[in-house]
Amino acid sequence: MVRIGVPGAAVVLALLLACAGVFAGPAPGTLTIGTNPPGTLFYALGSGVARVLTDYAGLRAVVQPYSGSSTFLPLLNAGELQLGVVNAVDVAMAYRGPDRLKVGGRNPFQSAPNIRLVVRGGPLYAVQWARRDSPFRTVADLRGRRVTGVYSAHLALWYNTYGNLASCGLSWNDVQVVPVSTVGEGMRALVAGRADSAAYALGAADVQEADATIGLRALSICGDEQGQRRLREAVPGYYAVRLKAGRSAGVVEDVWVEAYDIYLLTHKDMNEDVVYRVTKTLWEQNRKLWPLHSAFEEWATRRYVDPGVTVPYHPGAIRLYREKGAWTRAMDEAQARLLQEAAR
Repeated sequence: MVRIGVPGAAVVLALLLACAGVFAGPAPGTLTIGTNPPGTLFYALGSGVARVLTDYAGLRAVVQPYSGSSTFLPLLNAGELQLGVVNAVDVAMAYRGPDRLKVGGRNPFQSAPNIRLVVRGGPLYAVQWARRDSPFRTVADLRGRRVTGVYSAHLALWYNTYGNLASCGLSWNDVQVVPVSTVGEGMRALVAGRADSAAYALGAADVQEADATIGLRALSICGDEQGQRRLREAVPGYYAVRLKAGRSAGVVEDVWVEAYDIYLLTHKDMNEDVVYRVTKTLWEQNRKLWPLHSAFEEWATRRYVDPGVTVPYHPGAIRLYREKGAWTRAMDEAQARLLQEAAR
């Protein structure tokens, strides 16, 4: 039998506390950030957040990629994952559950009433891509063409393409659906010539690689007043944004694209002090994010707090936002409304 003296017992106790997790104990341990697969914008953003938290918050943060948000949101909801980078629309459907919110007649997300918001980040631009040497210039040109769809492991892309098509008055019935499971598989189908168009986030590594390989062209959605109305009605949370030529790889002319917000999420029982430290670091070291990816340039602190979010904020984040004077009466009202939705 091995005997441990008082100093040794103290060391063991400290290690146990550090490994106990961030949900109850004071020691932060390791923060695991769930993201989409490597090569995606969400993986790049999660990696950037992990680096800043590790360098400036005194926390050890690591990225854990999954096939898509539908695979790791249940883990976040169950408290088995500490943080996650997810888009606002996926969050809305998961938080409200399939019985209370459907988009395009479907909501395949498991109900996740325990997720909470830490930071409302910048927008994601979900672009419909085609080969640069193709005759396509707008999404309307895709009628009858081969468009990647299904996205069984990455449901957000189904909604991205559904919204892009809807802006021009099209539906899945107006195109030839090329079934794929993930966003990366969709881009590979476009590069290989098995599809005429695929959706992917602006600025993602896979997009840059494909542009260097075959030359990509961002197709414009229908950005007139009627097109923007159709987009908003098709997928609540989506909005149209005008991008200038040269903004990013594949944007060869001015185009209208679909946009929606990116969230950093946690679990409602995540240690409040840890969430406060995460939020404080991402606020005060905000500019340290910018060089890590061009998308971080739109993660301005003025965007972190907004009454139009689709999920309640975590108390640890609220504490920091109150200190910074960013939490208003309107935010109290929005928080109460969102919490009530989960209680229904």
